[in-house]
Formats: sequence, C-alpha cells, structure tokens
Amino acid sequence: MDLDISQYLNAFVEESKEHIQNMNEILLDLEKDVHNQDILNELFRIAHTLKGMAGTMGFNSMANLTHQMEDVLQGIRSGEIQVSENTMDVLFECADVLDSCISQISETSKEPEDDYSALINKLKKAMNNEKNESNEDNKDNKDYEKPKKEKVEFNEYVNNVLCKASSQNLNSFQIDVRLKSTCMLKSARAFVVFNTLENLGEIIYSNPSAEDIEDEKFDLEFSIVIVTKEEKEKIEGELNGISEIENIQIADLTELEVKTEQVKSKDITAERESVTQKEKKEKNGGTVSKSAKVGKTVRVDIDRLDNLMNLVSELIIIKTRMEGIGETSNKEGMNEAIEYLERITTSLHDAVMKVRMVPIERVFNRFPRMVRDLSKELKKNVSLQMSGDETEVDRTVIDEIGDPLIHLIRNSIDHGIEHPEERKKLGKNETGTVILKAYPDGNNVVVEVEDDGSGINFEKIKKKAVEKDLINGKNADTMSKEEAIELLFKPGFSTSDVISDVSGRGVGLDVVKSKIESIGGSIEVETKEGKGTKFIIRIPLTLAIIQALLVKVKEEMFAIPLSSISEIININKEQIRNIQGQEIILYRGRTIPVIRLNKIIHTEIDEERNEFVSIIVKKGDKQAGLVVDSLFGQQEIVIKPLGKYLSNVKYLAGATILGNGKISLILDVNSLF
Repeated sequence: MDLDISQYLNAFVEESKEHIQNMNEILLDLEKDVHNQDILNELFRIAHTLKGMAGTMGFNSMANLTHQMEDVLQGIRSGEIQVSENTMDVLFECADVLDSCISQISETSKEPEDDYSALINKLKKAMNNEKNESNEDNKDNKDYEKPKKEKVEFNEYVNNVLCKASSQNLNSFQIDVRLKSTCMLKSARAFVVFNTLENLGEIIYSNPSAEDIEDEKFDLEFSIVIVTKEEKEKIEGELNGISEIENIQIADLTELEVKTEQVKSKDITAERESVTQKEKKEKNGGTVSKSAKVGKTVRVDIDRLDNLMNLVSELIIIKTRMEGIGETSNKEGMNEAIEYLERITTSLHDAVMKVRMVPIERVFNRFPRMVRDLSKELKKNVSLQMSGDETEVDRTVIDEIGDPLIHLIRNSIDHGIEHPEERKKLGKNETGTVILKAYPDGNNVVVEVEDDGSGINFEKIKKKAVEKDLINGKNADTMSKEEAIELLFKPGFSTSDVISDVSGRGVGLDVVKSKIESIGGSIEVETKEGKGTKFIIRIPLTLAIIQALLVKVKEEMFAIPLSSISEIININKEQIRNIQGQEIILYRGRTIPVIRLNKIIHTEIDEERNEFVSIIVKKGDKQAGLVVDSLFGQQEIVIKPLGKYLSNVKYLAGATILGNGKISLILDVNSLF
C-alpha cells in the first residue's frame, strides 16, 4: 500500500492550530478548577486527537509527546494523579512546544529534529511523583488483558508456509489489531501497521485482504500473519509505538494447533458508538465547554479573496467612469444601466466585505495564556477581562493589530499593575485587572486596553525625557500632560529602570503607534495617577474600499477618507491667527490648528484670497482645519498601495484611480497632526 499524505498537510496544520489554541484555553480553565471532569475530558480528547493526527501524518516526535500527555491526563481523570502547580507548568510547556512544532511544520513541512525527550521525562516525572507504580500496572492490565487464543484455522497455502518457516527455525505470529473507535483514517493507520511489520519480516496473510483494508472495507479489526526472525517482544514493542490502536494480541503459531482448513472470515461488525454520539452523551452528562461548539465555516485562501476584492474594485472604477459618461449623455437607458450596475457593485462589495470580516476573537484568544505567564514571571496577580471579542474587522486589519495589542497588554502588566504587597498598602485588591474591550463605532472599530494600576507618572516621564535629551529642563516644567504622554511614543523611550525580557529596551509604544497609524488607525491615552491607564485604539473596519471626499489644490486632486472628516466650513482670512508660528482658528469654542495643504505639497499659496475652504479633520479627540482650494465631491474609492519604493512617503496613505482614469493620492490624516 502507498499513501500520499502531503495533500492533507494544510488541513493538518490548520486543525492542529485550532486544537492547540483550545488546549491553551482549557488549561487555563483547568488551573482554576482542577477537579472539573468535563474540562479534563475535553483536554484528553484534544491530546488524543492531536496524537492521532500527528501519527497519521508521520510526525512521530509530536505523536510521542501527545501520547505521554494522554497518560498524564488519564491519570488525572482517574484520580491517581493530583494536579500540582508543577504539573500545570509542564502541560503548558507541552502546549508551547506543540505550537512551535506546528509552526515549523507549516514552514518546512517537516517536524523539528528534537524528540522532546527532556519534556517527556518531565511528564513522566510528574506522573511518578503522584502515581503509585502498582496502580499503573493494574491500569495497564485492566485495559489490555484479553483471553489468549487456543486454536487458529488457515487454508492449505498458509499452513504450508508456516510449516516451512518452522523447519527453518523462523518465528510465525498471528497479530490481531483493533483500532480505536475514534480513529479517523483507518486505512492510513492500517498502512502504518503493515509498513512496520514489513520491516520486521514477511506478511503471508491478512484478514480482510490488503486490498479491502486499503479501500477501508473493514470496521476496526484486522488480522495479520507474519514470518520473521524477530522475537515476540520486539514486534510488540514496535506496534505499541503506533497511535490510535486500542488493543494488540500476538499469538505464537508454533505453539498452537494448526489445521489445514479453509479459513473462516472473522466477524468484525461489533457495534461501536460514533464519535459524534459519544460526544453528545458526554455533553448531556455535564457542562459543555466553550470549545465544544464549532461553527459551520469554510476555510478560504486569502489570495483568492484578494483576487475577488480586486475584481470588485475594477467594477467600482468602471461604475464611476460610466457615471461620468452618463452625465454628458441624454440616453435614459444608459442612466438606468448605471443605476443597475451601482446596485450590483454595492451588493457585491458588501458580500465580499462580509466574507473578509472575521471576529477579533482570533486576536483576543491568545492573550489569556500570555497574561497568565507574564503575571507569574513578574510575580503579580493579574485578572484579564475581555468583552466584545465577537466584533468583526477586516482580515488584513486582524493580521496587523495583534502585535500592538501584545505590547500594550505587556505594558499594562509591567508598568501599570503594582505588586500585591504594594496594592494592599494602597487599599486596592491584591489582584490587578486588565480589561480588553472591542466595539464598533461607525466605520471604525475601537479596541481599549485598560488597567487599574498606578497610572502614568508624568514627573517620571519628564525626568527620563530630560535624561535622554528629548527635551530640556525648561520645556519640561511648562509641558502639559498631553505633551508628556506624546513622549511615551518616541522611539527608544522607556521609563523602566531595569532592562528585562519584558521591557526596558526602548521597544514598545513607538512600534505600537507606527503600526496602528500604518493601517489608518489612531491611539489615545487616558490616565489618572494612582487609578489606572486606558489606551484607546481606533482602526478602520476595512482597508480596501472607502468613502472619500475629493479636494483640489491647484491642479492636483487629493482624497480624504470621510471617516476622518467632522465638518466642512468656510473661513475668512481675518479669522486665522498666528501664535508662536502656528496658524490657528476658533472652531465651536475651541482653538484648533490650521494646516495648509499647499505647504505640505510645496505649491504656491494664493495670498490674495480672503475666503478659504477648511475641512475639519479629526484624529481621536484632536481636530484641525485643513485648508484646500476647492471641493470636487464625495466618491467611493478603491485604495491602492503606493508600492515598496514609496511606502515611507509621509502624509500619504495610498492612491486611487478616478473615473476619468487619472490618479488621486489619498491623504493620511493621522500623519498631518
């Protein structure tokens, strides 16, 4: 038999990632309630499934590790092993190693060369510390003890081969194999058994036949007769290393009465519960864990979605162009066709956007484990509270938002949350709280990271900034809180006194800000000394198609995302004041800066004009008046990247193709402030 498993690799990697994520979540639940049998059962099922999948794919090191995990978890389920802090740490380490292993398999299609013997020894040590040796022996005997066979009947050909083997002092064994009811790829598992035995001797008989086994025309049992030089113990040892086998019986045929009769087919139609039925019964008997609920989803290659998005983009460009033709034509049919095309493209756009939208839970679900490890490392008590993880954002945004959130949560735990003794002195709960929240807000999604720690110490920030020559002492004295907060986002700035694995290297909030702004988002900070800090991130729902306002400066056309615009007003020349070199205007009782787009793109300013068009743009709570020459109108635009050579050009977020075929640059409002 020959089985090509490479075609299953992508499915294996994707499913393994889901199982390992579920394993992390369930381990966190188990740490809180070590006696919850439902949690233990779910964890055991995950380890068992991973073992079976890895064994089928030929990743033996991974299969051996998960097999040892199964033994530990079985001991915990049966009450023979007590869950200690050390046991939990080893299980968490297993989850990390499995995650790393899957990452390498994803990149190279091969598992690491490490056999994980050190970690397997840790698991065995955790078992031996808590488990009586005799209990283990009793369990093994109970699981695998079966009545010995007394008589075997074969046809004349097999009997003649056995007689000849006996005369040549070769061993002959009948091997009865029973697969577990949860085995998903029976023929693949049988192939592994056949392949193992062929390396040890010559297979002279199988029931069912090899062809039927290859076509999966059998239930869970099959028999093999082998002639070999090897001893029974050697064969038993090799077969016991194969996963998803419930029982193996090896009978020495030289010790049994062999009859020359036609072999009778073995009845292997024992009724077994299906995996689905078994899971249903277990669920009915207790609380269903969160991971037990699996939605009906289809995995779609992101490249295919991108291609679909590009097609929709071209449709919208053509629609815009046809609108221009329609305005100069009197043909009613043309206008009706345009309206129909508009309805189709809008519907298609919405459909594609929904396909691309994924819940932000994909990012959030990695943080409980991270908080647990970090709080142990820093010897702090931290509780993570998450809400709004069902909020949906574009897949491209999901891929970009993960790293900034990791930095912010680590920052909150390291800099914000105090040590338990200090919190107790301050009258706070010894356990600090980090709140991670997401919710939609118009065309944006807001993600908040809040802690109830010490808040931001502005004096410490100013002192560090002076030490690093970012500001001088005179400026530090007159600096506002908002200006001091901006220092946190300067490259290389850190308030940590000690460099550690967690912080102090000056890599953090500057990376967060640049990453968020690169996807058209913004970040704000709210803090109260002694009470805590909140970081507020606003990110766009999608990065592909947006509504924009087209403006003109001289002969150049620019697009400004509507989500960044508060209002459009006309201002007189007399309303503009100049304070310390900065032009400002009074807008709704607030003083806001004036930004002349002419200066940014280095074109001449018409000094004789008395009235200007000012677009009030916003970045979080901040506002500014962007002065342009004229407005061209609102339009749905397709964002096209500028390419790697122009990726670092300031003030620009991309470009779009207009209805007349010309290119318009899209302004990055966040970089204007």
